[in-house]
Amino acid sequence: MQSKYLIFAMLLAMIGCTTKEKIDYTTMPEEKLRRVADSLAHAYIITDGHVDLPYRLKVRNFRLEKEYLGIPISTEDGDFDYERAKKGGLDAPFMSIYIPSENQSKPDMGKALADTLIDMVRGIAEAHPDKFGLAGTPAEVDAHFKAGRIALPMGMENGAPIGNDIANVKYFYDRGIRYITLTHGKDNQICDSSYDTLNTWNGLSPFGEEVVREMNRVGIMVDISHVSDSTFYDVLKITNAPVIASHSSLRYFTPGWQRNMSDDMVKALKENGGVIQINFGSTFLDSAVSKINTENRQKLQALLKEKGLGMRDEAAKLVIEEFRKENPSLYADVKTVADHIDRVVQLAGIDHVGIGSDYDGVGDSLPTGLKDVSQFPNLIYELLRRGYSPEDIENICYKNVWRVWNKVIEVSKN
Repeated sequence: MQSKYLIFAMLLAMIGCTTKEKIDYTTMPEEKLRRVADSLAHAYIITDGHVDLPYRLKVRNFRLEKEYLGIPISTEDGDFDYERAKKGGLDAPFMSIYIPSENQSKPDMGKALADTLIDMVRGIAEAHPDKFGLAGTPAEVDAHFKAGRIALPMGMENGAPIGNDIANVKYFYDRGIRYITLTHGKDNQICDSSYDTLNTWNGLSPFGEEVVREMNRVGIMVDISHVSDSTFYDVLKITNAPVIASHSSLRYFTPGWQRNMSDDMVKALKENGGVIQINFGSTFLDSAVSKINTENRQKLQALLKEKGLGMRDEAAKLVIEEFRKENPSLYADVKTVADHIDRVVQLAGIDHVGIGSDYDGVGDSLPTGLKDVSQFPNLIYELLRRGYSPEDIENICYKNVWRVWNKVIEVSKN
């Protein structure tokens, strides 16, 4: 990484300031400020807590045969590829090893799928060693950054593949997993989900308590995105290391939606030393947008039902097209993402917030100004405009997550 002195010298020269001048980014002309934002996006490491590229490629029958090697490099499909990531300054996207809840009912509880997706990420790095590299520590990400490569750390979304064998925690660590989201859309053998209503364990299961302790022991970050409130508080009672919410936003802006974190949870996360990484999905960001889009979706379904059509029927295409012209989807925007960051800073301070976009995982709901991985400078611009310093932005981009990740490693060695 370039030294801070060199970074700031470059910035000052670029915008025509001297080292003796105090820079007020809030009054800087837009064109200059956007150049500063773009420079910071490439000067600092940007880590993203959750990118669903592996599962997107899986469902599209991705293969590592020669003719398919370009898929992660340049494509108009999805939200992530190498070229767009480089343009946006994204250096360390955590590849989500996503295990849908239906896999929990399989004999192996999704372990084979997890291995397949891990193999895919490894295959991408092996196929393009000049562009991608695997990473199991912040130091390894730093080394890839210096060499100009995009690091591909991995997190497993849903702990179901651990099964009922605690030894699988170490197994997945050895395979490269560095955080585990304890559950996903339904209660599993570890804990309760924020999306489920069964409250099977009223928090962590007895086995889930073992899992958290074992994650601490081997050095895997505990991810509390998707878990129920009771699970969250159970985790904080047990863990000896700070935790992350790899792709969550704030309930303050989406009242009643349990998937996001409440103000009290954010304050508790601060006391734990953890980090919430803000999800970019419009549903996560703005309840008013979500409400209108849900109502329109229901109207469209009713219209198709009235005409005796299904969503995928050929005759439905024209009906859907006309409906969407008259009822366009609404989106949050980059300012809304910054609003969530502002709220975390207000509640917990600058050291407890990061980025967890959920790119390739939230479909067409991404906010205006952050539609794919090329657009991170737009968020940095908005934060500078609001008075965040370059040091603040460095914390948000990666330092807060690095602090947690390094602490988890430290705890595992004690």
